[in-house]
Amino acid sequence: MINDENIIKNIEEKAKKIRRYVINMIYEAGSGHPGGSLSCVDIITTLYFHIMMHDPLEPKWEDRDRFILSKGHAAPALYATLAEAGYFPVEELKTLRKFGSRLQGHPEAKLLPGIEFSTGSLGQGLSVGAGIALNTKLEKKDFRTYVLLGDGEIEEGQVWEAALFANHNKLNNLTAIIDRNRYQIDGKTEEILSLEPLEDKWRAFGWNVLTTDGHNIRDLINMFEKIKTNSGKKPTVIIANTIKGRGISFMEGDNNWHGKSPSKEEYELAIKEL
Repeated sequence: MINDENIIKNIEEKAKKIRRYVINMIYEAGSGHPGGSLSCVDIITTLYFHIMMHDPLEPKWEDRDRFILSKGHAAPALYATLAEAGYFPVEELKTLRKFGSRLQGHPEAKLLPGIEFSTGSLGQGLSVGAGIALNTKLEKKDFRTYVLLGDGEIEEGQVWEAALFANHNKLNNLTAIIDRNRYQIDGKTEEILSLEPLEDKWRAFGWNVLTTDGHNIRDLINMFEKIKTNSGKKPTVIIANTIKGRGISFMEGDNNWHGKSPSKEEYELAIKEL
């Protein structure tokens, strides 16, 4: 259990800063996905600034932990985190979605350091993560792989094929995190294609299942640390209950902010709140 309040406070401040970056980027671009980017900021921030082994000065370090953003439309959250961590200059964030930019609307591994796999077509990330995790075991390495999925995304059949594969191969070095903000582009997940009982489904596929508040840094740290010490043979999924648009009052829980940029007035209000 983490007891150092300074560590928690530092990550909380990082998350707030990254949310400001996200809103700045999307406003500057005039397009993007603020809702789903803001809902996963605390998860990504906790991973990069406390949990994962990685080196911004050596992005291809062989023994680094791997992170796959399967919900690729939340790229602003990942870009902002990578820039804050030192993978590329923060100033480059303002080029999001602009012609010739390395910061495309969805992550492009060939363009930007720190991107492990190009994502955007939903449902593929867990398959990639499972493949990496299996190779890790075959090569007798110790690094871990983390895959962040949207809850609407897990309606894709490929996700469940990957879940079967991961359990069959006892990939206890693989962690899936579900950004459970309960919305997808067309509305509420439970109205479009019900996911519940979600915990039972993952258990039935042979996974170790944990549930947490996806905005509570202390709980996230404790959960990730617990997984590291897990001596079992199952992959782990964390169902992280989150709020779409987290951190900006008029965006929170409002699916109209799934994929649009704020106006000048909305932008100024959002930055003030953050």
